[in-house]
Amino acid sequence: MMNYIARRLLFAIPTLIAISILSFVIIQLPPGDYLDQKIAQLEQQYGDSSSMAQADQLRKHYGLDKPLPVRYVKWVSGFVHGDFGESFRYEKPVNELIWERLAYTLMLSIGSLFFTYMMAIPIGIYSASHKYDWKDNTLTFLAFFGMSLPGFLIALLIIVAVYKIMGVPLFGLFSPFYMNQGAWSWGKLMDLINHLWVPLLVISVNGTAALVRVMRGNLLDVLGEPFVRTARAKGLKESVVLIKHASRIAINPLISMLGMSLPDILSGTTIVSIVLNLPTVGPLLLQALQDEDMYLAGTIIVFMSMLLIIGNLLADIALAWVDPRIRYE
Repeated sequence: MMNYIARRLLFAIPTLIAISILSFVIIQLPPGDYLDQKIAQLEQQYGDSSSMAQADQLRKHYGLDKPLPVRYVKWVSGFVHGDFGESFRYEKPVNELIWERLAYTLMLSIGSLFFTYMMAIPIGIYSASHKYDWKDNTLTFLAFFGMSLPGFLIALLIIVAVYKIMGVPLFGLFSPFYMNQGAWSWGKLMDLINHLWVPLLVISVNGTAALVRVMRGNLLDVLGEPFVRTARAKGLKESVVLIKHASRIAINPLISMLGMSLPDILSGTTIVSIVLNLPTVGPLLLQALQDEDMYLAGTIIVFMSMLLIIGNLLADIALAWVDPRIRYE
């Protein structure tokens, strides 16, 4: 098992390098960049000669006067000591822009994953154990309904409902009083918790509905296996057969999907973050791609790819731990 983990970590390095190269090149494929817009503004403001001089200074400042391979090597080499370049639009170092947003994004993503699996697995087991009952039909209908609703629509419905009932707006992760406070306090933490349930619920609805269907289908297949009939013939309680034996096998595909769920949640948080005005990396990445802000966009893509690789590795380890039949040699 340790050899398998070591090999996966070694394979992750060339994978991240390949992703960084592709993202760095693709971001710059469209003609023009954010500096072209800035140069056009300088031309309107100062005229031709002074604007071209300032444009040359800007290109030298951001290293755009150098060839593409040189820019890439300089950007990647800065990762070793935490220098990810400077953003064109915000005129700030990239690390100052992404760390706080990345922390909020991870908080929402991990919280959504935890909520999704804690809800989907018991509901799927209950639905499969009451096959074709009215309870199963109701849960199946709700699962299909939850899968069909887009996240931004759920966010808008919750915002309107809470505002109509309680008269409290739910935009953002903090109230206006705590929004500009840099230092953390007990009041700011509680305010974050009070605002956090809405994005967690919105992001989790689609994933929970889909995993309920998967868990139900897998468990129904496992319940028809010979070892389940043998366990029942030995006189074991139905709850023991269902939870200890059948569900332990049926849950394997859900664990395999765990690593792939993280990028889906990260992409799903982008639209929800825009609707709810959340300080996550999704809207920042969207703006960076529109501006062709290569250092900011490329850094965010590399970090998201790293999360995907780590998520898949953790899912494989959890799968081997849950099912002793699986060995990675």
